[in-house]
Parts: sequence; structure tokens; C-alpha cells
Amino acid sequence: MPIPRPVAYFNKVVTNRVIGPLAPVLPGFAVLIHRGRVSGREYRTPLNCWLDVDSAIIALTYGPGTDWLRNLEAAGGGSLVARGETYRVGPPVVIGYVGMKRMPLLVRPLLIMLGVGEFAVLPLLNPARPT
Repeated sequence: MPIPRPVAYFNKVVTNRVIGPLAPVLPGFAVLIHRGRVSGREYRTPLNCWLDVDSAIIALTYGPGTDWLRNLEAAGGGSLVARGETYRVGPPVVIGYVGMKRMPLLVRPLLIMLGVGEFAVLPLLNPARPT
């Protein structure tokens, strides 16, 4: 069961504004840059994100219907600012519970408690990969 919509709204209005400026450099956080499907407006969404050699993985704590995910699917990708670096990302691939194995050990119990069972994998398109 994804996090309820009122919590999502609170995070959008309050939490994202607080964490947003720090997310590009904090471990386990990133800022996703994507274009609106209809408006074409650029959005910057802070989120929890973990990088490996060729992809980024994001737990879909609000479910697969989030605007940022739908925007990335429609545009075929976007950009991700993480660890002080900017990466181009390709179209997301939504995977099931198998994605839990790619989450840090300390994060897994919280995701299980929240009932998160879907994850977005974003392929990194930059030649320079994170280490």
C-alpha cells in the first residue's frame, strides 16, 4: 500500500522545499529533473535514490502513478542530480518486489513496513558512471 495522498501533499508543500536544496549532494537523495507531459514545464523533484554502476533505483513509495514517473515515461527520460553530479537518465522501468534486493539494508525494513513493492529503475546514459 503506497503512502496516503495527504502525506504526499504535505511532503510536496513542506518537506520537498526543505530537503530540495540539499538533495543533490546528500547520500541517498537526488533531484529528478523532468518535463510536464502537458505543460512542458520543467520540474525538479527531490527524492530518495540509490545509484549503482549503470542505473538509479527509486522506491515508489507513492505507487506507480506519480507525476514524475509518468512524465519520465512520456518524455523518454530526464536528468538526475545526485552526489553533486548530473546524469542523463533513460525511460524508467518499473520492477516489482525484486527491487527490494537493490535497496540499502537499513532502508529495507521501512519500505517493508510501508508496503512498498514497486521500484523504478532509471538507466544512466552518461559515459561517466558513479563509483
